[in-house]
Amino acid sequence: MANNRGLSFDVPATTANLGAGYDVLAMALDLVNRVTVEVLTEPSVELTVEGEGRGRLTGDRHNRFVLALELGLRWALGEVPPGIGWRITMRNEIPLARGLGSSAAATVAGLVAADALAGGLLGERRQLELACEIEGHPDNASAALLGGFVVVAMVGGRPEAVRFDVPGRLRAVLFVPDRTLATTAMRAALPHDVPHRDAVFNVGRAALAVAAITSGRYALLRDATEDRLHEPYRAAVYPELPLLVSAAREAGALGACLSGAGSSVIAFADDERTLEAVGEAMARVASEQGLAGRVRPVALRNAGPIVVEAE
Repeated sequence: MANNRGLSFDVPATTANLGAGYDVLAMALDLVNRVTVEVLTEPSVELTVEGEGRGRLTGDRHNRFVLALELGLRWALGEVPPGIGWRITMRNEIPLARGLGSSAAATVAGLVAADALAGGLLGERRQLELACEIEGHPDNASAALLGGFVVVAMVGGRPEAVRFDVPGRLRAVLFVPDRTLATTAMRAALPHDVPHRDAVFNVGRAALAVAAITSGRYALLRDATEDRLHEPYRAAVYPELPLLVSAAREAGALGACLSGAGSSVIAFADDERTLEAVGEAMARVASEQGLAGRVRPVALRNAGPIVVEAE
């Protein structure tokens, strides 16, 4: 194992589905967790968390970052070198359990650290496969690792991801509720079967989303972010969702949808004035519904993890 100490890098938040692209479309956001990891000469885990997740994340080998780090090392080296431990510092901007890929960011961070410590033996392809295996679905993990806008599908049990740069003028604004929603609970709200017409509707809308983003025809996002496979069912658990989405659209958003499994809602615009109006509209509706939360404008990010410091 390479004798790297003090590895430090930023890993982005992600938004998945983008409305109709359930489990196959995702995008990286310029909202990052900065993770620093040092190798200890004793088998312990020391974790310090600043920002989001402080007091909630566990400092042991069940921590998602540590789990991914040690799995990555086992793949690259055949084992985790005996007698070592980790000193980890996290400065987190990504809220937990809000549909912004906090789990995927931790997973990708651990795998990127493993690759660096193993001298590059893991590689991007293996990192992607392991990230999807750990996460259980490929969308957030792919966008966190590759950056930009990602189209991903499981083919023969392996993820196939294609990324695109997002053209520069597209922006987003988030409404991030104080209320958390567990991905497992939100997936449990979905039916086992859906009407054929709804499946056809979503295939068309997901394809339209890819065309809109890759071509820069952002006016198409209004229709492209419509969904019939998951948002209507998740609204039973999250009744404010359709009101937030409608408020964003009425305020001029190019498109709006649930971010991942929620609870965050994301809306898109290509000018700052509209972005501000959309954020204000979502905040107003949330207040009327007694839903506490905050508005956060966010740029889209065409980079995955970035090393910011290495000793």
